[in-house]
Amino acid sequence: MQELSSSTRARTIALMESETFDVLVIGGGVTGAGVALDAAARGYSVALVEKGDFASGTSSKSTKLVHGGIRYLPNFDFALVREALVERGLLLRNAPFLVHPIGFVLPIYKGDRHPVGLPFTTPWGIGLGVVMDIGLWFYDALAGRLNVKRHRRLSRQEVIQLAPALVTENLKEGFIYYDGQTNDARLTMAILRTAAQYDAAIANYAEVTSFVSENGKVCGAHVHDNLGDQSFIARARHIVNATGVFAEEVEALTEAGSLVHVEPSKGVHLVFARADVKIGDDAIVLPETDDKRVLFLVPWQSRAVFGTTDTGSGDLDHPTATQDDIAYLLHYLNHYLSVHLTADDIVSVYAGYRPLLRSRSAAHSTARLSRTHAVLQNSSGLVTIVGGKLTTYRRMAQDTVDVLSRRDGSKSRSHPTRNLPLSGSAGWPAARRDLEVKGTALGLSAQTISHLGESYGSLALPLLSLIESDASLGARLIEDLPYIRAEVVYACRHEMAMTPYDVLARRTSIILEDRDRGAGIVDDVAALMAQELDWSPEQQKAMIESYRAALGRQLPV
Repeated sequence: MQELSSSTRARTIALMESETFDVLVIGGGVTGAGVALDAAARGYSVALVEKGDFASGTSSKSTKLVHGGIRYLPNFDFALVREALVERGLLLRNAPFLVHPIGFVLPIYKGDRHPVGLPFTTPWGIGLGVVMDIGLWFYDALAGRLNVKRHRRLSRQEVIQLAPALVTENLKEGFIYYDGQTNDARLTMAILRTAAQYDAAIANYAEVTSFVSENGKVCGAHVHDNLGDQSFIARARHIVNATGVFAEEVEALTEAGSLVHVEPSKGVHLVFARADVKIGDDAIVLPETDDKRVLFLVPWQSRAVFGTTDTGSGDLDHPTATQDDIAYLLHYLNHYLSVHLTADDIVSVYAGYRPLLRSRSAAHSTARLSRTHAVLQNSSGLVTIVGGKLTTYRRMAQDTVDVLSRRDGSKSRSHPTRNLPLSGSAGWPAARRDLEVKGTALGLSAQTISHLGESYGSLALPLLSLIESDASLGARLIEDLPYIRAEVVYACRHEMAMTPYDVLARRTSIILEDRDRGAGIVDDVAALMAQELDWSPEQQKAMIESYRAALGRQLPV
């Protein structure tokens, strides 16, 4: 098994340089991680490189949902919804500690014309409740035996009881339906760690700068180690481009013409304290916007996430929310909720890009582009997987490796990841009980114990061993959040965290949940990491300054 740790990263890169792999995956987001796992589980030798940190792009900037995509039903995108609902069910089964069912309250107001983006309406809105009920029955039916729970109709009073912050004027009735919720960055890490268990060689901060070709076919890539400032060649029989919004840029490095057409669409989310939006355990669907979008207010850990927008692109490496984005979201939040929030109530803001397949027509809106994925091969032999969504990552990976399998002349239709538990899932029910007993004995709060279970699953038990050997690691990093100092050490030793940003933004979600975005504890985090990674005082200082500079770049413009 390849060890996914910071200390072995140099050895991993040396291995990539010395061996020829069956598959080289470019991209360490959820899709690339999925491809690496699928290929490794089928017996391929696999290497994966990521130019930044794992899940540093789209895969940590989602609404944190594992869902079928109710907004695609009005567009009659039934195949996509069915695919996503099946994948939702598989994820609930294969990562039970990390993916959880969650209810969505959908209110219906007098005067609504296009709830959840309906492309049509009824005279004076009469009968829209019936239309929504039929649509939700269809949503449940498409999930089949993997359905979470059947939707049900809610009376006006039941809607108010489940979502007391909703404006009650003109509220008629509502529905509650069910989907899944996850921590997107932790999900990506779980997939990568599972791939490592199958001997996949994995490295972050390793950027492909060009390809090596023989007889017009790609057979390797020039890779620059952005931390060690050195370059090497990674060779493989198959090369997969799983870089999301950067797919066109990567394909352009080949000598062949581009087949990939990606339309990046920016999604912005606002994060609030749960108490400020008066949200319980169920999410709320804001039923209608002027541009027929669907907005979700979702309880997530200690906070609530609200979004998302669907606008054009900018700097793909540094997605940033604009004041207009924030004003748009606040407008609809205050329209449907009685809380009257301002920008001062926002805990944090984050933005990311969806890699939508580009329309061949010049006249289109990104909100109307499909989330369907496509596996493409250009004449150089480069395989590119593009499109899709967080929920369907496993199916995207499966379809990609099927292409490689057909290339190799294999007739096997084995798809091992359908029933493959992700790292942290093994023995989870029993591990949960052990975690509660041992965590309590170590003096951890119930909130921290719950957080550790939902983030690491059965792998939280080795994390507790760190506290047993050093009690100071059981202390919280921030008083009102459940994260503890042991997680910093664990991230270095087992999750290839190389910078404070890796820890604060992706191994944990402190950058989203803390009003100071982790600025108040970055010194402590860097000190812990310096001991693990043998940083000099100058390196430690540079890491702290780099983190603060990154926070500055994320301020709304």
